[in-house]
Amino acid sequence: MKHRSDIEIARSAKIKNIEEIAKTAGIDEKHLEKYGNYKAKISFGLLSDNAHKPDGRMILVTAINPTPAGEGKTTTTVGLSDALARLGRKTVVALREPSLGPVFGVKGGAAGGGYAQVIPMEDINLHFTGDFHAIGAANNLLAAMLDNHIFQGNELGIDNRKIVFKRCVDMNDRQLRNVIDGLGGRVNGVPREDGFNITVASEVMAAFCLSKDLEDLKQRMSKMIVAYTRDDKPVTAGMLKAEGAMAALLKDALKPNLVQTLEGTPALIHGGPFANIAHGCNSVIATRTALKLGDYVVTEGGFGADLGAEKFLDIKCRLANLAPSAVVIVATVRALKHHGGAAKADLCRENLDALEKGIPNLLRHVDNITNVFGLPCVVAVNRFPDDTEAELKLVEDKCRKLGVNVALSEVWARGGEGGEALAKEVIRLCDEKNNFAYCYELDGTIEDKLNAIVKKIYRGSHAELTAAAKKQAAQLEALGFGGLPICMAKTQYSFSDNQSLLGAPEGFTVMVRSLSVSAGAGFIVAMTGDIMTMPGLPKTPSAEKIDVDKNGNITGLF
Repeated sequence: MKHRSDIEIARSAKIKNIEEIAKTAGIDEKHLEKYGNYKAKISFGLLSDNAHKPDGRMILVTAINPTPAGEGKTTTTVGLSDALARLGRKTVVALREPSLGPVFGVKGGAAGGGYAQVIPMEDINLHFTGDFHAIGAANNLLAAMLDNHIFQGNELGIDNRKIVFKRCVDMNDRQLRNVIDGLGGRVNGVPREDGFNITVASEVMAAFCLSKDLEDLKQRMSKMIVAYTRDDKPVTAGMLKAEGAMAALLKDALKPNLVQTLEGTPALIHGGPFANIAHGCNSVIATRTALKLGDYVVTEGGFGADLGAEKFLDIKCRLANLAPSAVVIVATVRALKHHGGAAKADLCRENLDALEKGIPNLLRHVDNITNVFGLPCVVAVNRFPDDTEAELKLVEDKCRKLGVNVALSEVWARGGEGGEALAKEVIRLCDEKNNFAYCYELDGTIEDKLNAIVKKIYRGSHAELTAAAKKQAAQLEALGFGGLPICMAKTQYSFSDNQSLLGAPEGFTVMVRSLSVSAGAGFIVAMTGDIMTMPGLPKTPSAEKIDVDKNGNITGLF
């Protein structure tokens, strides 16, 4: 029997009007701003109206280091929220918005899959409510005001060679990584080297997602450093008088978006910074709103726990004063076999030897969550039909030795019903003792914090800074930014900065090639390996399979 595609499943679902979903979530109609029948934004007033209410319990879903075999983290997140709702718990799921780059590239959308999806998936994966367009417009307004200031006489004394702010577009377009603009004579600007980021990697996106309200957003915009003067003094968006106009462009985008899962569980989808470059979590406003609406809130961090979860805990939770009640680590048998050296073509065959060699990747993430961060966790094995009982038992036995239970997740095939065992374990964990702690404290030097992440989370020997990075660290500390948390820009495929080093390597060094401050977001970005802030399309992009018929029905999205 042929499996139905994600878009076919989503289109056949009985979707409820957004007013009904709002009622389920306990959202007063006065706080609902509808975008058609199935999407809405929630006004800022809801948070102030519900300030007296206690927060619900927050469950963070993370995963092993991703592989080409796939792990299904978002699918598990959605399915778990449906399972909790089936067990009678008032539940809200809080997710990131998908970026058009991966949708048209190779990774696909970010709306879950199978029978554990958020809908309307076509809207969510494409323009949605226009938030990313607004973020791109605010970013590019600032870029335009920066270049205009230089063109109009450069009163601030900006050094053209020390401009650190880039334009952005929400598309994978390698051609724009490095450009020369301002050509064509004096009336067309001042020629200089420039470049583009993908929108989700922009500092505007990161600051947007960490803002607690509109006033905080404006303050964060004003602090963003766009360039340095000839004597190395920072120039900010506030000095260019850009923050007010930027905030005006973002005032509606900052309101969280309400949609639903296939089973009618309320879903807040808002913001979406990349986890291998930025902090990889949905917005603070959406998370706070969800915690006032649900007794249980299920959210996720991007990529594996070494990136998304570490940044969720060390950056987002620290800056927003949040703490998870439990953590779910998603793994698949086939992905673990890939970490153990099995070829992609052989992942469907039983291979206990490769599985045993790959399981340490999972166990290290488990150990980090339970012992470094002090949080209770469960391993969710996203089950595939070709997983054998012997393979599943091996994963379970290894995890039990660390005192962590394993729950099979079959939400892709069965929706919330297939996640009830996982949901019951999550409910149990939420009542357990919680010793949440950060990986590092803020009072150390930049290098101290880098080494804490490399040693405690990655299990490498140390962070090695290039000469340029050492100079940048000294400059950032001299400018007063030494007390900020660290946002590691690192490959998602490995604990190390070498994407081919799979499993659970030890003793490696992580090369930090550059350091920069995202003063508006409130963290220092450490660039490692060959991480890029503008991806490229693959040889056969997903865009080639996407089409629309004469009635406006989209095909090819997954």
